[in-house]
Amino acid sequence: METRRPLTLRDVSEASGVSEMTVSRVLRNRGDVSDATREKVLQAAKALGYVPNKIAGALASQRVNLVAVIIPSLSNLVFPKVLSSVSDELEDTGLQPVVGVTNYSPEKEEQVLYEMLSWRPSGVIIAGVEHTPASRAMLQNAGIPVVEIMDVDGEGIDSVVGISHRRAGLHMAEAIIAAGYRKIGFLGTKMPEDHRARKRLEGFKEGLAKAGIELADTEFYGGGSALAKGREMTETMLKRSPDLDFLYYSNDMIGAGGLLWCLDHGIDVPGKMGLAGFNGLELLDGLSVRLATMNACRAEIGRKAAQIISGRSQSGMIGGEVIELEPTLDPGDTIRKV
Repeated sequence: METRRPLTLRDVSEASGVSEMTVSRVLRNRGDVSDATREKVLQAAKALGYVPNKIAGALASQRVNLVAVIIPSLSNLVFPKVLSSVSDELEDTGLQPVVGVTNYSPEKEEQVLYEMLSWRPSGVIIAGVEHTPASRAMLQNAGIPVVEIMDVDGEGIDSVVGISHRRAGLHMAEAIIAAGYRKIGFLGTKMPEDHRARKRLEGFKEGLAKAGIELADTEFYGGGSALAKGREMTETMLKRSPDLDFLYYSNDMIGAGGLLWCLDHGIDVPGKMGLAGFNGLELLDGLSVRLATMNACRAEIGRKAAQIISGRSQSGMIGGEVIELEPTLDPGDTIRKV
């Protein structure tokens, strides 16, 4: 795959129809430039995905040994595991990961990406395959290896490492149906900003539909995940729909909160009520009742992405590599044995 050259002031000049000097003044926010010209230049730069180079002087034509790692959250326990694997894999490569956090906001992702690319990193590892047109343009024209991680359900920009969340949801539905559950609710946080959770729900509904079953109830929360929020959401749903016999959670944290609520209220798990989460968080291994979950391959995703960035990929490919990993179901103690 041919690597595109980084964009220059000349590209913005040609796209906006003004001189390179004027483009430079606008992008540095200096000099006397009319509002109309300024807007023309800024729009052209954004459409192209141009990012100024903040490395000055003799280093201007070089790149720094940094790898931009852009993730939605640090409070979500999914991503520290990925970061740890990236850091371990880059340990002796001379490359150093630098982290940016988007809080699941496409606009914030644009800002973080713009700032990090302006320092000319040696590569980008970024969560997800959904981006704004401006972010996609910046990534496509960065002239460096780009690896989108966690998800393979979509069109990649360069290399992609992840799992199919749609298939993960579908396989969970199949396991639940095989265990005899029929009245099923779904509980999710950060919906719909969390594209991967949304895709799992889509796959889950598809799996249920194949068996002639409709999702009986849903409960969504726009904020983050926590045990307390899982307890609260579970209580709300079961008060509204007391005849449910299975609860599928978008992640393990709220799933564990739901499990604790059920146990506190004397509900027979998994006999009367089954539960499952997603991600395979090691943090929950100490619970007396193990929540059913699915391993999201977080550590392997981080390792594979870092190998691609550092040129150590086992395939020997340079760019354009797609690695799909297969998550595995751990039924724990909260799904009836078939």
